[in-house]
Amino acid sequence: MTTIPQSPAEIETLYSNHHGWLRSWLGRRLGNACDAADLAHDTYLRILTTGNTPEPAQSRRHLARIANGLLVDLYRRRRIEAAYLDTIRGLPEPLQPSEETRALVTEALLEIDTILRRLPEKARRALLMCKLDGMAYRDIAAELRVSVSSVEKYIARALLDCYQAIYQDA
Repeated sequence: MTTIPQSPAEIETLYSNHHGWLRSWLGRRLGNACDAADLAHDTYLRILTTGNTPEPAQSRRHLARIANGLLVDLYRRRRIEAAYLDTIRGLPEPLQPSEETRALVTEALLEIDTILRRLPEKARRALLMCKLDGMAYRDIAAELRVSVSSVEKYIARALLDCYQAIYQDA
């Protein structure tokens, strides 16, 4: 894999040689030509922005790996968005959020999901049990089969990671 800036000819060759294959590959997985076209576009955009061009023999493997990651992100986004829409569906019409608010909330939920997925498993579980379920540290310790001091460390680590993820761009 090269990380030097790509020449327009390299990108053009990669695109012309593999774009049709990539769209078909994605289309079979998605069952939707429009989404396949979008993800194929995003795959090439990722290559352009990262500067990581594959060696010619590795082109399809590299494209498939990037596209598969984007596919996982798409499914995760749809799952989170569907859960949010299910949650607000029962609200009376005057309390329904606007389309803009829905989009902002969905983006915030995706960011939270990304932060939580980066946490170690026990730290994530401890944080969620504490903050969402309202469980006491002693109960979390029993559930995770660890000491209370371990739960304290897990939650402190999780909160620190969340804080850093939120404020690293500020």
